Amino acid sequence: MTDGRILDELYEIALERKNSDPSESYVASLYAKGEDKILEKVGEEAIETILAHKTGVKEDIVYETADLWFHSIVALAHKGIPVSEVCAELEKRFGKTGLRDE
Repeated sequence: MTDGRILDELYEIALERKNSDPSESYVASLYAKGEDKILEKVGEEAIETILAHKTGVKEDIVYETADLWFHSIVALAHKGIPVSEVCAELEKRFGKTGLRDE
């Protein structure tokens, strides 16, 4: 599966893991540690993504971006915000220059 559906599926799994045993699920362990830990992971992965881009190694960029997206999805699930809402926001912006309000 190489389309956007994987993001929705990851979101659903992240929601399910809220009720899982933290000793058996990485995502459940993040939830157990609380929002600050989840957000720390998003920040950490953002920095690693930036560093991967700076080194320019394609495989590293892809890997770190996947980590960033994954942890961002966990953060969204923590707040109960579906990936579809982020996609809808992107769709609203599609075709706009970003240079001014349209």
